[in-house]
Amino acid sequence: MKNKNVVAIVGAPNVGKSTLFNRIIGKRTSIVDNEPGVTRDRIYANTEWLTIPFSLIDTGGIELQKKQFQEEIRAQSEIAINEADVIIFLVDGKSGLNTDDKYIAKLLYKSKKPVILAVNKIDSNDQILNINEFYALGFGDPIPVSSEHGVGVGDLLDKVISYLNKDVKDEKLDETKIVFSIVGRPNVGKSSLANALIGDKRSIVSNIEGTTRDSINTEFERNGKKYCVIDTAGIKKSGKIYESVDKYALLRAMSGIDSSNIVLFVIDGSVGLLEQDKHVISYAHEQNKAIIIVVNKWDLVKKDQYTIDNFSKNLRDQLKFLTYAPIIYVSALTKLKLDSVFEKLELVDSAYKTKISTSLLNQVVQNAQLMNEAPDFNGGRVKIYFANQVSICPPTINLYCNNPKWMHFSYLRYIENRLRDSFNFEGTPINLVLKKKV
Repeated sequence: MKNKNVVAIVGAPNVGKSTLFNRIIGKRTSIVDNEPGVTRDRIYANTEWLTIPFSLIDTGGIELQKKQFQEEIRAQSEIAINEADVIIFLVDGKSGLNTDDKYIAKLLYKSKKPVILAVNKIDSNDQILNINEFYALGFGDPIPVSSEHGVGVGDLLDKVISYLNKDVKDEKLDETKIVFSIVGRPNVGKSSLANALIGDKRSIVSNIEGTTRDSINTEFERNGKKYCVIDTAGIKKSGKIYESVDKYALLRAMSGIDSSNIVLFVIDGSVGLLEQDKHVISYAHEQNKAIIIVVNKWDLVKKDQYTIDNFSKNLRDQLKFLTYAPIIYVSALTKLKLDSVFEKLELVDSAYKTKISTSLLNQVVQNAQLMNEAPDFNGGRVKIYFANQVSICPPTINLYCNNPKWMHFSYLRYIENRLRDSFNFEGTPINLVLKKKV
């Protein structure tokens, strides 16, 4: 079951989709340029309006004229439309109604999804009449907006959330079982790994990228322990789609990541880490999920005594933000070292749910400060007086200090490393929250 609402922004090139996307999420994530077709890939972000959370998708511009990448853009936009609960159809109020708008309208009619028509670039009251011709598209009253200046965006979002599930909240993860998702680019062996771990051909296994079109949740038991695996394999439309094919799995992966405690980040050992791998795993890291890096197809790699060390070093160099994630080498096909996956799952699940007593926590933090005093920073020297853990999944620890502004990031990292040396936090991020002691 989905635990997030999904909203897609769709429209012709250069109507201001990326500007609207950035305006809604409050930061510049999409590339904004006056050159049509700059945004070719779907871009995602989590946001909320009036406490209603949703995932927002920015898509490339759809047009009738055949241009480079247009088939790929249309395919990606269709995927976004299929995934969305609500669609914002953005048109250009300055350029007026055109054939591309009419073509897109036909696509949206077929989707049978709620569509909100927003007329962009209405920057002043004397331009408000420009919206009238867009009634012809048949989506009811158009909403005038100015993405650049933020005018009308609140009204638009009010309309958006009127269609969303108000009961969708960040769900508490199940602590009675080990819930993990399997994510990665298409064709790295996610479904094969899921089947091997479950011991049953639950997912379709194929070497054609994008065979699995839906996330598949399977509960099973092993040695008395309960597990739930979420197989988030890739999505690929039929036909020749070359541009950024590896990003097709991202939306499904996001949903699977949100629903899991632990992420098995699968890499093809015969290929190595690619740029699109980082897009997927960075989302899991941002969502504070526990992570295990699984190098699959290790049976296909020619090895010597240095191969694993060199491969691991290369991964660490490219994924500096995942220093806490263990790396294991397996083959789903030959069942090579599959037991190590379960061993790490148990260890990391325990770490993700670890609760440290306040006395032990403070002992480690105070000893760390005695061993290495904080440096002067921003006009003062930070002193941590007290620490307590306030939650798990991931472990979140409040550090009460004289002035949070005096904490240099390197010293906070030092405190984190001392905590990792003292307790089992393998595979899990640690949230250290600075609080001013009153």
